[in-house]
Amino acid sequence: MIPRQGLIVYVNHLKHAKTLRKYGHVYYISRKLKYVVLYMNQEDIESVTTRLLKLPFVKKLMPSERPFINTEYENSKPDKAKEYDYKIGL
Repeated sequence: MIPRQGLIVYVNHLKHAKTLRKYGHVYYISRKLKYVVLYMNQEDIESVTTRLLKLPFVKKLMPSERPFINTEYENSKPDKAKEYDYKIGL
């Protein structure tokens, strides 16, 4: 499986959101805050960010930190009440 990463692109106008399709998969468009969430392969992030920053309608870029965050927690203790409910089958 190829590792993927998100890239949040703030734009001046949403009419330019269609042109961002050629740089990656458009996952979400926020009409209120005027940003587009793109997903692409992790190895392509650096080359795409340099190309996107050259575009006149791009205000700001923020790469997603999700691939670098550890999601395995060490001290997570299950709740005794929930454990009892799971055994009963509720």
